[in-house]
Amino acid sequence: MATQPQVLAWITCDAVYADPATGKHTLLGIFTNLKAKEFPVSHPRMVWFLSFSDLTAGNHRLKISIGLPMEESRTIIEKEFKSENAAQRINLINDIQGLQFEEPGNYAIVIEIDDHVVLASTLPVTQI
Repeated sequence: MATQPQVLAWITCDAVYADPATGKHTLLGIFTNLKAKEFPVSHPRMVWFLSFSDLTAGNHRLKISIGLPMEESRTIIEKEFKSENAAQRINLINDIQGLQFEEPGNYAIVIEIDDHVVLASTLPVTQI
C-alpha cells in the first residue's frame, strides 16, 4: 500500500447525485474546460468530485487552489474530512459557486491534503 494519499479521480461536472440506498455516485454534465464570451466571468456552479485512497486513519484537511501561472493562486476550498483506515476510499463532493475568472488562460489547479500536494492539473478557460 502507498504511503502517500492516492488520487483516484478528479472530475469537474455540473452535479453529483449520491444514492442514499446504495452509496453510488452519479456524475452529471462532466466537462474539462470553460468558455466565455467576455471577461471577467463568473461560473455559476460546478462540482469537483474527488476520490482518494491510502489515507491514514484520522482527520485530514483538503485544500484546493486555483490561479494563472506566474500569479498568486487563491484558495477556493478548505475543508476537513475523516478517514477510518488506509483501505477506505474517500469520495468528496465539492460544490463551487460563483468562481470568478478575470481573464482567459490555462488555470493551474493544486489539490493538497494535509499541506502535501497530491494533484496539480489545469482548467483551460477560453474566450469564444
